[in-house]
Amino acid sequence: MLSRRRVGAVALLLTLLAPTAVACGNGDGSGSDALVVYSGRTEQLVGGLLDQLREATGQDVEVRYGSSAELAAQILEEGDRSRVDLFFSQDAGALGALSDEGRLAQLPADVLNLVADKYRADDGTWVATSARARVVAYDPAQVRDSDLPSNLDAVVDPKWRGKIGYAPTNGSWQAFVTSVRVLRGEDGARDWLTKFAANEPKRFENNIAILDAVNKGQLALGLINHYYWYAKVTEEGADQVKARLHFVPGNDPLGLVNVAGVGIVNGSDRADAALKAVRFMLSEQGQRYFADQTAEYPVVKGITTTKHKLPPLDEIHGPDIDLSKLSSLQQTLAMLQEVGLS
Repeated sequence: MLSRRRVGAVALLLTLLAPTAVACGNGDGSGSDALVVYSGRTEQLVGGLLDQLREATGQDVEVRYGSSAELAAQILEEGDRSRVDLFFSQDAGALGALSDEGRLAQLPADVLNLVADKYRADDGTWVATSARARVVAYDPAQVRDSDLPSNLDAVVDPKWRGKIGYAPTNGSWQAFVTSVRVLRGEDGARDWLTKFAANEPKRFENNIAILDAVNKGQLALGLINHYYWYAKVTEEGADQVKARLHFVPGNDPLGLVNVAGVGIVNGSDRADAALKAVRFMLSEQGQRYFADQTAEYPVVKGITTTKHKLPPLDEIHGPDIDLSKLSSLQQTLAMLQEVGLS
């Protein structure tokens, strides 16, 4: 039976996320022997990785795709009736929300020890699979280097009114806002969001759409994750991409380094298969996929990309924050709705 706290979290998440629908990928979870994965990462990004997982382990895998917030809420709503085995989240916040409700199982120490402490749950219930930085995409025809925002407060300068793009339903945006809440407190976060809303930012469905708008000169600035730019350069060629990236310096929330990660759902009948999947994602093959195919940062030491010119992860000075504290997703969604940014 769901606790009152869990019922409240589920109700709020489902209310705020409605009427969005969860999309099924390779199955609906009806196969008796298949490993059922709820993926908050898109098929475009990780479909190839999950194909490699099937081949490497010989395990049938069924995937349900949706936003990380949607799927976390779904797992909570399903409770003990859920057939999901593995939750693959776009961000640490959704993993933390499930961990807080006791829905994720403890991972073995040898798996947790593959990554640095800051890239895994304090209670050992989830582990990062890759890392990425929040960046500002910009149109150099409209923005001089000297005008690039140096911190969070710079993007609410009136000179950027109507010239900034964001993706309100994107999990990375929501995790970023949660980090602002954690670092600045509720009042500080509400104040910044209110100023951001007053600056009339442009709403987009996702990071790809934001980057496309910046690249076409329709936007001056866009708040995205770094790897979308590298994917566009790989697909179209560097000479065809006019947009540029700005990595925000100075330990500022605007340069948050967040992670995607996985957790095994408590009560899974296929926990052994789920653990094999986790090990695969942290193997050299899995980490190489993130490094080369999605242009993300590997979280296992010794693996680097051979295809993309990324600034080293240890040179990106994002805010000093415990990623486990990004779990208060429902409060973030409520605040975004309150200030008109949902």
